[in-house]
Amino acid sequence: MSLDLFKLHGKTAWITGGAKGLGFQMANALAGVGANLVISSRHADESVAAAKQIAETHKVRAFGAAADVTKPAEVEAVVAQAERELGGIDILVNNAGINIRKSTIEMPLEDWQQVIDINLTGPFNCSKAAAPGMIRKGWGRIIYMSSMLGQVGLAARPPYTASKAGLILLAKTQALEFAKNGITVNAICPGPFGTEMNKPLLQNPEAYQNFVSKIPIGRWGEMHEIDGVIIFLASPASSYVTGTTITVDGGWTAQ
Repeated sequence: MSLDLFKLHGKTAWITGGAKGLGFQMANALAGVGANLVISSRHADESVAAAKQIAETHKVRAFGAAADVTKPAEVEAVVAQAERELGGIDILVNNAGINIRKSTIEMPLEDWQQVIDINLTGPFNCSKAAAPGMIRKGWGRIIYMSSMLGQVGLAARPPYTASKAGLILLAKTQALEFAKNGITVNAICPGPFGTEMNKPLLQNPEAYQNFVSKIPIGRWGEMHEIDGVIIFLASPASSYVTGTTITVDGGWTAQ
Protein backbone atom coordinates (compact mmCIF):
# COMPACT_ATOMS: atom_id res chain seq x y z
CA MET A 1 0.00 0.00 0.00
CA SER A 2 1.27 3.46 -0.90
CA LEU A 3 1.36 6.15 1.76
CA ASP A 4 0.07 8.49 -0.95
CA LEU A 5 -3.39 7.29 0.08
CA PHE A 6 -3.05 9.45 3.18
CA LYS A 7 -1.89 12.63 1.43
CA LEU A 8 -4.18 15.62 0.98
CA HIS A 9 -2.29 17.94 -1.36
CA GLY A 10 -4.73 20.07 -3.32
CA LYS A 11 -7.57 19.51 -0.82
CA THR A 12 -8.99 22.11 1.57
CA ALA A 13 -10.16 21.20 5.07
CA TRP A 14 -12.44 23.35 7.20
CA ILE A 15 -12.13 22.76 10.93
CA THR A 16 -14.76 24.44 13.08
CA GLY A 17 -13.55 25.28 16.57
CA GLY A 18 -10.09 24.86 15.09
CA ALA A 19 -8.25 27.57 16.98
CA LYS A 20 -7.48 25.43 20.04
CA GLY A 21 -7.79 22.02 21.65
CA LEU A 22 -8.40 18.96 19.51
CA GLY A 23 -9.51 21.22 16.65
CA PHE A 24 -6.10 22.87 16.47
CA GLN A 25 -4.40 19.50 16.81
CA MET A 26 -6.40 18.03 13.93
CA ALA A 27 -5.81 21.10 11.78
CA ASN A 28 -2.06 20.64 12.21
CA ALA A 29 -2.36 16.95 11.39
CA LEU A 30 -4.23 17.61 8.16
CA ALA A 31 -1.85 20.40 7.15
CA GLY A 32 1.01 18.02 7.84
CA VAL A 33 -0.20 15.78 5.01
CA GLY A 34 -0.70 18.68 2.62
CA ALA A 35 -4.21 20.05 3.15
CA ASN A 36 -4.94 23.74 2.89
CA LEU A 37 -7.01 24.98 5.80
CA VAL A 38 -9.95 27.05 6.90
CA ILE A 39 -9.99 27.63 10.65
CA SER A 40 -13.15 29.04 12.20
CA SER A 41 -14.31 29.87 15.70
CA ARG A 42 -16.40 32.57 17.30
CA HIS A 43 -13.28 34.72 17.75
CA ALA A 44 -11.64 36.13 14.63
CA ASP A 45 -8.32 36.93 16.34
CA GLU A 46 -7.87 33.35 17.58
CA SER A 47 -8.82 31.84 14.22
CA VAL A 48 -6.54 34.14 12.23
CA ALA A 49 -3.60 33.52 14.58
CA ALA A 50 -4.09 29.74 14.45
CA ALA A 51 -4.33 29.72 10.65
CA LYS A 52 -1.21 31.88 10.34
CA GLN A 53 0.79 29.61 12.64
CA ILE A 54 -0.25 26.44 10.84
CA ALA A 55 0.38 27.94 7.38
CA GLU A 56 3.90 28.98 8.36
CA THR A 57 4.68 25.66 10.02
CA HIS A 58 3.45 23.38 7.25
CA LYS A 59 3.83 25.64 4.20
CA VAL A 60 0.18 25.38 3.21
CA ARG A 61 -2.45 27.99 2.43
CA ALA A 62 -4.83 28.86 5.25
CA PHE A 63 -7.17 31.52 6.51
CA GLY A 64 -8.99 32.10 9.77
CA ALA A 65 -12.53 33.40 10.11
CA ALA A 66 -15.06 34.24 12.78
CA ALA A 67 -18.22 32.17 12.52
CA ASP A 68 -20.89 31.18 15.01
CA VAL A 69 -21.99 27.74 13.80
CA THR A 70 -25.52 28.37 15.07
CA LYS A 71 -25.91 31.21 12.53
CA PRO A 72 -26.35 29.92 8.96
CA ALA A 73 -25.40 33.24 7.36
CA GLU A 74 -22.01 33.26 9.09
CA VAL A 75 -21.39 29.63 8.16
CA GLU A 76 -22.30 30.29 4.52
CA ALA A 77 -19.94 33.28 4.47
CA VAL A 78 -17.03 31.01 5.44
CA VAL A 79 -17.90 28.58 2.65
CA ALA A 80 -18.11 31.45 0.14
CA GLN A 81 -14.70 32.77 1.23
CA ALA A 82 -13.23 29.28 0.88
CA GLU A 83 -14.63 29.08 -2.65
CA ARG A 84 -13.00 32.39 -3.58
CA GLU A 85 -9.63 31.84 -1.94
CA LEU A 86 -9.01 28.08 -1.83
CA GLY A 87 -11.28 26.52 -4.42
CA GLY A 88 -13.94 25.35 -1.98
CA ILE A 89 -14.27 22.93 0.93
CA ASP A 90 -13.29 19.30 0.35
CA ILE A 91 -13.15 18.16 3.98
CA LEU A 92 -15.34 19.40 6.81
CA VAL A 93 -14.42 18.59 10.40
CA ASN A 94 -17.38 19.51 12.60
CA ASN A 95 -15.46 20.05 15.82
CA ALA A 96 -16.95 23.14 17.49
CA GLY A 97 -18.73 22.26 20.72
CA ILE A 98 -19.33 23.10 24.36
CA ASN A 99 -20.19 21.26 27.55
CA ILE A 100 -22.25 22.45 30.52
CA ARG A 101 -22.04 20.09 33.49
CA LYS A 102 -25.24 20.06 35.54
CA SER A 103 -27.78 17.43 36.47
CA THR A 104 -31.16 17.26 34.76
CA ILE A 105 -32.91 18.91 37.74
CA GLU A 106 -30.35 21.72 37.92
CA MET A 107 -30.12 22.31 34.15
CA PRO A 108 -31.88 25.50 33.00
CA LEU A 109 -33.60 25.14 29.66
CA GLU A 110 -31.38 27.93 28.31
CA ASP A 111 -28.25 25.88 29.06
CA TRP A 112 -29.76 22.77 27.49
CA GLN A 113 -30.67 24.71 24.35
CA GLN A 114 -27.25 26.34 24.07
CA VAL A 115 -25.46 23.00 24.10
CA ILE A 116 -27.88 21.45 21.59
CA ASP A 117 -27.65 24.50 19.32
CA ILE A 118 -23.84 24.54 19.21
CA ASN A 119 -23.12 20.79 19.36
CA LEU A 120 -25.87 19.43 17.10
CA THR A 121 -27.61 22.16 15.11
CA GLY A 122 -24.31 23.93 14.40
CA PRO A 123 -22.71 20.92 12.70
CA PHE A 124 -25.89 20.41 10.70
CA ASN A 125 -25.65 24.02 9.49
CA CYS A 126 -22.01 23.57 8.46
CA SER A 127 -22.63 20.32 6.62
CA LYS A 128 -25.62 21.78 4.81
CA ALA A 129 -23.50 24.71 3.67
CA ALA A 130 -20.44 22.69 2.63
CA ALA A 131 -22.12 19.70 0.97
CA PRO A 132 -23.27 21.41 -2.28
CA GLY A 133 -19.67 22.25 -3.19
CA MET A 134 -18.57 18.70 -2.47
CA ILE A 135 -21.43 17.38 -4.61
CA ARG A 136 -20.28 19.56 -7.52
CA LYS A 137 -16.77 18.12 -7.19
CA GLY A 138 -17.98 14.55 -6.76
CA TRP A 139 -15.69 14.13 -3.73
CA GLY A 140 -15.91 15.08 -0.08
CA ARG A 141 -15.39 14.13 3.53
CA ILE A 142 -17.69 15.18 6.37
CA ILE A 143 -16.42 14.22 9.82
CA TYR A 144 -18.37 14.78 13.03
CA MET A 145 -16.58 15.01 16.35
CA SER A 146 -18.93 13.10 18.61
CA SER A 147 -17.68 11.65 21.90
CA MET A 148 -17.50 8.42 23.84
CA LEU A 149 -20.34 10.12 25.74
CA GLY A 150 -22.39 9.83 22.58
CA GLN A 151 -22.25 6.07 23.19
CA VAL A 152 -22.46 5.78 26.98
CA GLY A 153 -24.08 7.98 29.59
CA LEU A 154 -22.45 10.03 32.33
CA ALA A 155 -24.26 11.85 35.12
CA ALA A 156 -24.53 15.64 34.94
CA ARG A 157 -24.09 15.73 31.14
CA PRO A 158 -27.66 15.53 29.75
CA PRO A 159 -27.42 17.96 26.80
CA TYR A 160 -23.84 16.97 25.98
CA THR A 161 -24.56 13.23 25.76
CA ALA A 162 -27.78 13.85 23.85
CA SER A 163 -26.08 16.14 21.33
CA LYS A 164 -23.11 13.82 20.79
CA ALA A 165 -25.37 10.80 20.32
CA GLY A 166 -27.32 12.84 17.79
CA LEU A 167 -24.17 13.44 15.75
CA ILE A 168 -23.60 9.70 15.35
CA LEU A 169 -27.04 9.19 13.80
CA LEU A 170 -26.71 12.39 11.76
CA ALA A 171 -23.51 10.96 10.27
CA LYS A 172 -25.24 7.69 9.40
CA THR A 173 -28.18 9.48 7.80
CA GLN A 174 -26.01 11.81 5.73
CA ALA A 175 -23.78 8.90 4.72
CA LEU A 176 -26.85 7.42 3.02
CA GLU A 177 -27.83 10.74 1.47
CA PHE A 178 -24.42 11.59 0.03
CA ALA A 179 -22.97 8.18 -0.87
CA LYS A 180 -23.92 8.58 -4.53
CA ASN A 181 -22.06 11.91 -4.65
CA GLY A 182 -18.64 10.57 -3.66
CA ILE A 183 -18.94 12.00 -0.14
CA THR A 184 -18.27 9.93 2.96
CA VAL A 185 -19.67 10.90 6.35
CA ASN A 186 -18.29 9.49 9.59
CA ALA A 187 -17.97 10.29 13.29
CA ILE A 188 -15.06 10.21 15.71
CA CYS A 189 -15.77 9.54 19.39
CA PRO A 190 -12.85 10.75 21.53
CA GLY A 191 -12.49 9.80 25.15
CA PRO A 192 -10.87 12.09 27.73
CA PHE A 193 -8.13 14.31 26.30
CA GLY A 194 -6.43 17.21 28.06
CA THR A 195 -8.33 19.97 26.26
CA GLU A 196 -9.55 23.37 27.43
CA MET A 197 -13.06 21.95 27.80
CA ASN A 198 -11.78 19.35 30.26
CA LYS A 199 -9.92 21.78 32.51
CA PRO A 200 -12.46 21.40 35.37
CA LEU A 201 -11.65 17.67 35.44
CA LEU A 202 -7.91 18.12 35.02
CA GLN A 203 -7.81 20.54 37.95
CA ASN A 204 -9.79 18.21 40.22
CA PRO A 205 -7.51 15.31 41.29
CA GLU A 206 -10.41 13.18 42.48
CA ALA A 207 -12.41 13.64 39.26
CA TYR A 208 -9.31 13.08 37.14
CA GLN A 209 -8.45 9.83 38.92
CA ASN A 210 -12.04 8.67 38.68
CA PHE A 211 -11.81 8.96 34.91
CA VAL A 212 -8.43 7.24 34.75
CA SER A 213 -9.74 4.30 36.79
CA LYS A 214 -12.27 3.57 34.03
CA ILE A 215 -9.76 3.64 31.16
CA PRO A 216 -8.18 0.23 30.48
CA ILE A 217 -5.07 1.84 28.97
CA GLY A 218 -4.75 3.67 32.29
CA ARG A 219 -4.30 7.27 31.20
CA TRP A 220 -5.93 10.16 29.38
CA GLY A 221 -5.33 10.51 25.66
CA GLU A 222 -2.37 12.54 24.44
CA MET A 223 -3.31 15.18 21.88
CA HIS A 224 -1.32 13.65 19.01
CA GLU A 225 -3.24 10.39 19.39
CA ILE A 226 -6.15 11.88 17.43
CA ASP A 227 -3.93 12.50 14.38
CA GLY A 228 -4.06 9.08 12.73
CA VAL A 229 -7.84 8.83 12.88
CA ILE A 230 -8.53 12.26 11.42
CA ILE A 231 -5.99 11.78 8.62
CA PHE A 232 -7.48 8.38 7.76
CA LEU A 233 -11.08 9.62 7.60
CA ALA A 234 -10.14 12.75 5.65
CA SER A 235 -7.99 10.97 3.07
CA PRO A 236 -8.50 8.69 0.07
CA ALA A 237 -7.46 5.81 2.35
CA SER A 238 -11.00 5.74 3.81
CA SER A 239 -12.85 5.79 0.47
CA TYR A 240 -15.01 2.74 1.38
CA VAL A 241 -15.69 3.84 4.96
CA THR A 242 -18.91 5.76 5.51
CA GLY A 243 -21.67 5.93 8.09
CA THR A 244 -19.43 4.57 10.81
CA THR A 245 -17.96 5.65 14.14
CA ILE A 246 -14.36 5.34 15.30
CA THR A 247 -13.89 5.52 19.05
CA VAL A 248 -10.60 6.83 20.47
CA ASP A 249 -11.07 6.38 24.21
CA GLY A 250 -8.38 4.06 25.56
CA GLY A 251 -10.95 1.28 25.90
CA TRP A 252 -13.52 3.06 28.13
CA THR A 253 -16.53 1.98 26.04
CA ALA A 254 -15.22 -1.56 25.53
CA GLN A 255 -16.39 -2.41 29.05
